[in-house]
Amino acid sequence: MTQNGAQSPRKTSRRQVLVAGGAVIAVAGTGGALAVNALSGGEEAPVRTKGGEPSAGASCYRLSEEAIEGPYYIDADRIRANITEGKKGVPLTLAIKVIDSETCKPVRDAAVDIWHCDALGIYSGYESVGSALPSGMATESAPADDGSDDGSDMHVKPTDDARYLRGTQRTDQAGKVRFTSIFPGWYEGRAVHIHMKAQVDGTWTEGGYEGGRTCHTGQLYFEEEAVLAVAEKTPYSGNTVKRVTLPEDILYDDSGATGGLLTLRYDKKKIANGVTASITVGVDPEATNDGHELIIPSAPPSA
Repeated sequence: MTQNGAQSPRKTSRRQVLVAGGAVIAVAGTGGALAVNALSGGEEAPVRTKGGEPSAGASCYRLSEEAIEGPYYIDADRIRANITEGKKGVPLTLAIKVIDSETCKPVRDAAVDIWHCDALGIYSGYESVGSALPSGMATESAPADDGSDDGSDMHVKPTDDARYLRGTQRTDQAGKVRFTSIFPGWYEGRAVHIHMKAQVDGTWTEGGYEGGRTCHTGQLYFEEEAVLAVAEKTPYSGNTVKRVTLPEDILYDDSGATGGLLTLRYDKKKIANGVTASITVGVDPEATNDGHELIIPSAPPSA
């Protein structure tokens, strides 16, 4: 992608993703007592008038926080609902609803990308890197090493062709997408998280999604109670990297759902059966937020 200003209306360079089969998979109930995280306060309620319509001249939903793209984004990913590709871990069903933060109307036909590491903290496309940030990444932005002109000061050139735990979905009439994945693991310097992008003004073709502009780049987070429970299970228990907790994370701003904190549902006693996560993301469809120009904080608190 080409470099864009934080609020520039220009479109990015042409983007095309290959279509891979895979229908949306329904969530099966786990039974037993479900735990729902309270840290996020659920999906924040819109500000509405007594008549039920958004109040005039006011934002009806808080604009979600923008985040850095990070070093491991790979453009031209596959359009699919199931992104596991056989990776082992606690099953995760992720539901994302994208709405216009000013009107509360769903953002339809947008391309939503997600990508995250596996249980041992490794990103597909970067298996030789292992569970670590690139040299210097924890303290400052590192220059791109691939000669690309994507506008990112952090991007690292992929080292292999693996593409597990990455995928793209098209928002429906309600602005919703759903992915089937695994609960992410963790790696050096960061709390457990999922990356996401929402792109608009592109064209859906037989080959995938072309063109468009990134209106939101964010990161999604998990409550500590769930992470601790998952960490006891295989293969997460084999991750020997010291984990950064959510309060220690250098990017999460403690703003709940606005900052990307997911609402989780799971059986406390049988978390290995799966976790359902959901969030509503408020965006400005007219903005450009590709996550390239944001600055990573100087160092993690635990350093």
